[in-house]
Amino acid sequence: MSTKDYVEKDYYKVLGVPKDASTTEIKKTYRKLAREFHPDANKGDTKAEERFKDISEAYDVLSDEKRRKEYDEARSLFGTGGMRGPGGAGNGYSFDFGDLFTGSQAGGNGGIGDMFGGLFNRGGRQAQPRRGADVETEVTLSFEEAVDGATVPLRMTSQAACRTCAGTGAKAGTTPRVCPTCVGAGTVSRGQGAFALSEPCRDCKGRGMIVDDPCPDCHGSGRASSARTMQVRIPAGVQDAQRIRLKGKGAQGERGGQPGDLYVTVHVTAHPVFGRKGDNLTVTVPVTFPEAALGGTIDVPTLNGPSVRLRLPAGSANGLTLRARGKGATRKDGTRGDLLVTVEVTVPQQTTGDALNALEQYRDATASEDPRAALFKAAEGA
Repeated sequence: MSTKDYVEKDYYKVLGVPKDASTTEIKKTYRKLAREFHPDANKGDTKAEERFKDISEAYDVLSDEKRRKEYDEARSLFGTGGMRGPGGAGNGYSFDFGDLFTGSQAGGNGGIGDMFGGLFNRGGRQAQPRRGADVETEVTLSFEEAVDGATVPLRMTSQAACRTCAGTGAKAGTTPRVCPTCVGAGTVSRGQGAFALSEPCRDCKGRGMIVDDPCPDCHGSGRASSARTMQVRIPAGVQDAQRIRLKGKGAQGERGGQPGDLYVTVHVTAHPVFGRKGDNLTVTVPVTFPEAALGGTIDVPTLNGPSVRLRLPAGSANGLTLRARGKGATRKDGTRGDLLVTVEVTVPQQTTGDALNALEQYRDATASEDPRAALFKAAEGA
């Protein structure tokens, strides 16, 4: 990451969040801005595309606790513009703070403290690989796809090696040269009495290489925004709002570093008949009064399969739940949950003829039974 990124750019201002914003607040703001300025929603709008790049760059840093801490420390330590080279920020050079902070990005033991690694060691340090940034995206699945799993195309935009210069930062036909001051280490030792303080090389701005003729597309950084479409398998049984991590599917690393991860937030559309409760599916089935009172068997639909026949006990009350085993959502181990069937006793809107006579006879036969007697008794005793 360049001096401009760590020292001049205010990522908090880019996202419009305060410096003490929580990770949740930063994520919520990023998603809102990403949807607004995504290239797919602003085709041909170069300003929106640049804004999207800035938003993504800011989120890559502020969403990672370690990188955010390093960024805050760098701005606090060096101050705005404190590490500019001759001619200011527009001279085409960049200082790679990624080398300074490789402890958190490449799995080493460094971090900001590596700046002082030369305190007792006057030797330089070779530029370390940097892990790629994590990428976040969203996908919407149908109810059936969420239950059974699906392979879906995802279009993502992230930072990758510039295609024009293949990540070298140099214009076509030219190559970067090893910095003669630090001999490619990116750091030099400055004497402090009996000690030496390791600091970024001012000639190459910490990169170890000097680009005499910068690439016109990436301006010498070697990185550019890259859009790609990939097929991603969403596992069976995923739930609405679930966040899935796909290791190694994020942004490409630098200098041979590992790629970042891809985080996919899944949204599931509602089904007109079935619902979901964990690994179980739910459905409400209407039954007639005689079926509820006398009992019997009822046919129940299943998701993407043949119906099942369940036994309805005599005297079933409204809201009774029956269970069809193995007819629910797919679990991680490949087994399936159950289908929970809720009984709903229906009342006919109009009754005529023999049905009306039969109901009247039933009413007369049960006139001595008051279903509300216990209710009134409990109310009087309260």
